[in-house]
Amino acid sequence: MARLSQLFWPRLLKRWMPTSLFGRSLLIIVLPVAIMQIAVTWAFFDAHWQTVTSRLSEDLAGDVSWLVDAYEADPTPATLTKLEDRAEHSLGLSVALQEGRGLPHSKRASLFGPVDWSIKRALENQIDQPFWFDTTRYPNYVDIRVQLKQGVLRVIAPRDRAFATQGHIFIIWMAMATVLLTGVSLLFIRNQVRAIERLADAADAFGRGGDVPQFKPHGAREVRKAAHAFIAMKERIQRYVDQRTLLLASVSHDLRTPLTRLKLEAALAEPTPQVKAIKRDLAEMEHMIDEYLAFARGEDGEALEMVGLRGLIQEVSEGATRAGAQVQVEADGELAANIRPNAFKRALSNLVMNAAVHGEHVEVSATARPSGGVEILVDDDGPGIPADRYEDAFKPFSRLDDARNQNEKGVGLGLAIARDLARALGGDVTLDRSPMGGLRAVVRLPG
Repeated sequence: MARLSQLFWPRLLKRWMPTSLFGRSLLIIVLPVAIMQIAVTWAFFDAHWQTVTSRLSEDLAGDVSWLVDAYEADPTPATLTKLEDRAEHSLGLSVALQEGRGLPHSKRASLFGPVDWSIKRALENQIDQPFWFDTTRYPNYVDIRVQLKQGVLRVIAPRDRAFATQGHIFIIWMAMATVLLTGVSLLFIRNQVRAIERLADAADAFGRGGDVPQFKPHGAREVRKAAHAFIAMKERIQRYVDQRTLLLASVSHDLRTPLTRLKLEAALAEPTPQVKAIKRDLAEMEHMIDEYLAFARGEDGEALEMVGLRGLIQEVSEGATRAGAQVQVEADGELAANIRPNAFKRALSNLVMNAAVHGEHVEVSATARPSGGVEILVDDDGPGIPADRYEDAFKPFSRLDDARNQNEKGVGLGLAIARDLARALGGDVTLDRSPMGGLRAVVRLPG
């Protein structure tokens, strides 16, 4: 049971805790202040306000008891007149006898219970006769009535004779201090969180392949240190990407020169079976060089644009149709996504052409996701891939020959390029079993 309790309470607290850094920072500052204010207020009312109120109530009850005893000792009009005059001038009380009357049967409760409790306790301790009082009828007075044989002795006393009336001033000051401290906390926390949000936005933009030239470190020393580390990391990654692209571009250029000479010699040679085989090998070598370079280029520095997807999908599907596949396209003409057109077209072309190579029928559909963004499905009726090898298919240079004879003419970079480009846009590419019996490629793009 104790073990269950240890697991339950942390989970319950975690569920109700703020999830944002701003909310948690504010809670760290405001919660101790609120607890301190509550503790101070409680101590004030328990140790000071209630003590003062109890003494005032006892003094007032003593004066009422004296008036009752004095009148009952000599219940004459002269005595009543004398008591009324003395109560008004010496005690600040208004006294009147309501002959033949009884005590009210109903009583309105005060919103502040300790006031009524204090007066009731004091009157019970000093008055033996039945009594009734009301602290709500008059804003500045307390109405006390005592049942006598002759009627009801009514005493109207100022509120400050019954309890300390300045307690609410203390509460107001405490509330104002809490609001002021919370406002200052909001201002400073928001400034620190904004610096972290800028860093997160810059990292997200860089992760999508965008440039962040306007980003500058802001905020606290630790946040600025993290921002400087991010800038240094960004420069190192950009340097590595540029070097990789330059290296493969140079290799590609150097290989294309002898490759072009070989293609020219093969074109001028007599058309024999050996020459045809050489031409096929040269075409495959050229295709491999193009794939290497496409993989190295990645996003290719292309700017983001809001592009309609139906036209782009239709254009890609026409290429697969020319390759001999039957392609069906289903996409809403209003669907659009913020993408790099050429890079995304290359990624989607890899998926569609891969489906066309391994299946006779291909279906490409695009729909809006309920959570935001766009989802593109590429289905084929080919042999498919075992579910436990879906992730292996995305590894560069993976061919999966035994399962699907994938990339017979390629080098195993098609799916890797597609996922790399989709993730650079903030989306992803996954594989699944197609309802057509083959493979389904799922492209998800953010809204």
